[in-house]
Amino acid sequence: MILDQFNLKGKTALVTGSSRGLGAGIAIAMAEAGANVAIHGSSAVPEATQKKLADLGAKPLSLVGDVGDKAVCAMLVAETIAHFGAIDILVNNAGTIRRAPAVDYSEADWQTVIDVNLTSVFRLTQHAGRHMLARGSGKIINIASMLTFQGGITVPAYAASKGGVGQLTKAFANEWASKGVNVNAIAPGYMATDNTEALQKDPVRSRQIMERIPAGRWGDPEDLAGAAVFLASSASDYMHGHVLVVDGGWLCR
Repeated sequence: MILDQFNLKGKTALVTGSSRGLGAGIAIAMAEAGANVAIHGSSAVPEATQKKLADLGAKPLSLVGDVGDKAVCAMLVAETIAHFGAIDILVNNAGTIRRAPAVDYSEADWQTVIDVNLTSVFRLTQHAGRHMLARGSGKIINIASMLTFQGGITVPAYAASKGGVGQLTKAFANEWASKGVNVNAIAPGYMATDNTEALQKDPVRSRQIMERIPAGRWGDPEDLAGAAVFLASSASDYMHGHVLVVDGGWLCR
């Protein structure tokens, strides 16, 4: 039956940056589909998120650390495997943004954003991928952005990092598709989260953004649930290197 292909029962997912926002929404969706979930925050994971997962019947594992640190990337995968015995799904969601005019953008902010948004994706995918390749199966989902396709304003490092995520997704997929490991990405549109708070509070930019979204609203974390479960499930076994856009129609305009 087709709906059985979306079932994640018995699977284990690691979702980085899942203490709140898009990551929490994806982690909850994985649990609703039957997976056990390792959730992660840079400094802490709220008890409310842990409780929600437990209430869904998942066995949540809470992990903490800055993914900009290569040792943390190794630890997140190792702890997930040690606790659950395997890692079937990796969602590279953790990210950060620093805003400033390009002419004034600091090298410190550039490095921080690249380390968290791009280098961590490379490292985590490598670590999880070694385990998945040995087993001959696995699903890796990277969180891209509208700025995977566009340049943005006052976010040069973020745009560069998300453009890189799109290309990295394709590069890994080219090597691993024949080995049973799917590497794909989701590009969310403008989502109402902490990361976009500055845009939401800017009356001019907020109005400009809303006017371009055919759906007539900002997205919510729940809007990514179906796409995430699809790419984590056997229903997407023939998808490799794809960047799936969930944007309310933004790119159509």
